[in-house]
Amino acid sequence: MGFFLARDRDVPGLDTVVPLESTAAYDIKDVIQGVADDTNFFEIMPNYAKNIVVGFSRMNGRTVGMVANQPKVAAGCLDINASVKGARFVRFCDAFNIPIVTFVDVPGFLPGTHQEYGGIIRHGAKLLFAYAEATVPKITVITRKAYGGAYDVMSSKHLRGDTNYAWPTAEVAVMGAKGAVSIIFRGKDQAKNEAEYIEKFANPFPAAVRGFVDDIIEPRTTRRRICQDLEALAGKKRDNPYKKHANMPL
Repeated sequence: MGFFLARDRDVPGLDTVVPLESTAAYDIKDVIQGVADDTNFFEIMPNYAKNIVVGFSRMNGRTVGMVANQPKVAAGCLDINASVKGARFVRFCDAFNIPIVTFVDVPGFLPGTHQEYGGIIRHGAKLLFAYAEATVPKITVITRKAYGGAYDVMSSKHLRGDTNYAWPTAEVAVMGAKGAVSIIFRGKDQAKNEAEYIEKFANPFPAAVRGFVDDIIEPRTTRRRICQDLEALAGKKRDNPYKKHANMPL
């Protein structure tokens, strides 16, 4: 019991939780339970918008809100329902001063006319707004894909994230290699160009060089890093510009 509560314990199982094949699914709850005290995770609204997972855990005894993309459902894409579910949870955590830990594996917003007609831009902006306005400690870990606007929305450094980490399996880019190469090169030597794109962009190093992530960490050290950051950020003071309230997208 004491081991599972230890702040500095490594979680070796996290080193192999992300499949080698970038399109293969895995359960993000394995990551959340791996870093949580006693592997306990109390999920909120588990049967609604399953492509995003939200809920509460404790880390080193501190209550934290967990937000994570679920690669097992719709590849972890954000859609209207997932955006609203995530935004409401982030606002709840901020209202009651609960730190937010975010795990990112998102290939983008779900495409399709149904989403467009339903207002995916407006609803996606709710999640962006919630993260941007939250003043509680915000810690983000990119486990695999972090593409385009969906990367930005998921508690990125651009939304005042306090500490942002990437696993070695992270891919921080505008879009996936296959789609990008088909647009840029129009069918000319696709395989070669795709391999070159992967080498240049499908890894966390360009993002780290530009300061979009603070460090590239071994997955097994994730719990230790988060616990250290929660302790360092316990006295965080950050105020939004003075006004009665902001004008959130409704």
